[in-house]
Amino acid sequence: MKRSIYALSAIGAAVLMMSACGKKEEPVAVVAPPVVVAPAAAPAPVVSDAAKKWIDNEFQPSTLTKDQQATEMKWFIDAAAKLKAKGVNEISVVSETITTHEYESKTLAKAFEEITGIKVKHDLIQEGDVVEKLQTSMQSGQSIYDGWISDSDLIGTHYRYGKILALSDYMEGAGKEFTNPGLDLKDFIGTSFTTGPDKKLYQLPDQQFANLYWFRADLFAKPELQEKFKAKYGYDLGVPLNWSAYEDIAAFFSNDVKQIDGKPIYGHMDYGKKDPSLGWRFTDAWLSMAGTADIGNPNGLPVDEWGIRVGDDKCTPVGASVARGGATNSPAAVYALTKYVDWMKKFAPKEATGMTFGEAGPVPAQGQIAQQIFWYTAFTADMVKPGLPVVNADGTPKWRMAPGPNGPYWKQGMQNGYQDVGSWTFFKDHDANRTAAAWLYAQFVTAKTTSLKKTMVGLTPIRESDIRSQAMTDMAPKLGGLVEFYRSPARVAWSPTGTNVPDYPKLAQLWWKNVAQAVTGEKTPQVAMDTLADEMDQVLGRLERAGMANCPPKLNPKGDPAKYLSDTGAPWKKLANEKPKGETINYDKLLQAWKDGKVR
Repeated sequence: MKRSIYALSAIGAAVLMMSACGKKEEPVAVVAPPVVVAPAAAPAPVVSDAAKKWIDNEFQPSTLTKDQQATEMKWFIDAAAKLKAKGVNEISVVSETITTHEYESKTLAKAFEEITGIKVKHDLIQEGDVVEKLQTSMQSGQSIYDGWISDSDLIGTHYRYGKILALSDYMEGAGKEFTNPGLDLKDFIGTSFTTGPDKKLYQLPDQQFANLYWFRADLFAKPELQEKFKAKYGYDLGVPLNWSAYEDIAAFFSNDVKQIDGKPIYGHMDYGKKDPSLGWRFTDAWLSMAGTADIGNPNGLPVDEWGIRVGDDKCTPVGASVARGGATNSPAAVYALTKYVDWMKKFAPKEATGMTFGEAGPVPAQGQIAQQIFWYTAFTADMVKPGLPVVNADGTPKWRMAPGPNGPYWKQGMQNGYQDVGSWTFFKDHDANRTAAAWLYAQFVTAKTTSLKKTMVGLTPIRESDIRSQAMTDMAPKLGGLVEFYRSPARVAWSPTGTNVPDYPKLAQLWWKNVAQAVTGEKTPQVAMDTLADEMDQVLGRLERAGMANCPPKLNPKGDPAKYLSDTGAPWKKLANEKPKGETINYDKLLQAWKDGKVR
């Protein structure tokens, strides 16, 4: 009979440990057989009816047994009681609006209140508003919320300003008694992205999703389309390995196939409205996918995917423009912007240029997009709903996800693509008791008791144990490659914005305004990127003059761009041929590479 590890006595556990270690006693003479006393089974943890109700009815499946879940919930109840005794009965937290956070706000916040007695006001707002409110709080020194789920893209900002709580210190110090002994940080897959240059953990991952290539596997498998494509381009219709192949496939579906089942089919999908979300379209590693940055993981060094160069200390930003050694307006960056504009205008639905991130996200699910080079796996939950044109009658998807293709400047060892890691963030000088309560809630919604069910709802996994669970194995056939991706090394080869960016809010807002002018044709891609690079240098200069708590910028003097352009490191010289022959791969081979433990 199976027995919960929490029902073993200390003696029984010791016996099991001895057995597991294979230790043997030396033989001794005995005059009578020893009396073996079975260890008394300890009763299962006693928890409230509320905790039991949630464990039985909502927190399933879990990688923990129900007894283990009860033990974990009892710890939360006891920890919360200490804070309620200090007068903390309600806290407020905030996150962006995605499926995972909606589940937290509507379901897990209610569970936390019923189980611990502490009420949680979990606000859901747009990502741009989260960043704006966070920036306001940093400037004023007064945190609007007790806890924040903000992207790990701000890790360089948090480290440099010194206003965010270093969780590594907190868990060993003031927050030790409020840190779940079952937290198991090593089980989190994204902590390398939430660690600062000082090697301290500043944020706790809450959800993760990657930016991958998406395509209609059912259309790519049609023999008549395969024959037609190969006859025209000389290679197989398959998952594109480079941007040349992506462009050929986009042109093929938009201009040659034109219609599927009497409806228009498009070879590309994107968005281009002048809106803060247009900035994410680029800062989320679009330039590095083209090959703008240096070699290095998780981000290029010394030049990262934003084109920002850091000094020899790997921390001090010294410039974004090529004239200062950066790459924001380098040939590779200009190429990346040029392709973005060209593809959207030539191969996407005409409405795409007027759409935001949120408006464009659901479009592929409507059935008229053949492929999308830049697709967030956060949309997976909305792409697998029964009855959609892209879902088969048996619930399996007609589409698949794969690694994004690389631009002509890309080289082995460079950042592969972007991954968003929404993470719990706390201000250092906020009310200590309210911070502790918010930290409790953060651990609650990421705990092993709740995390697998949350992963199955939002499909934004954060724990290795959840990814390897039988529940995810069972779901895999309906998720188009998501589980295979997160079980492979690719999940760390796709990385968020790194530590080269010293002030994410100030610098991010420059991107969408400049990119938008290239979309409308007000500026050429070269002029738009020149302006962006210059404005980024100006912000870096202001940060240098104002000073920062840690590792402030120190601009290189402006020089001749030719001094920095190189064929051995970023900023890379302009290639004579930016469209090499297209290359594709069979999806099954690619999927097998993930299963075999390869990045791609």
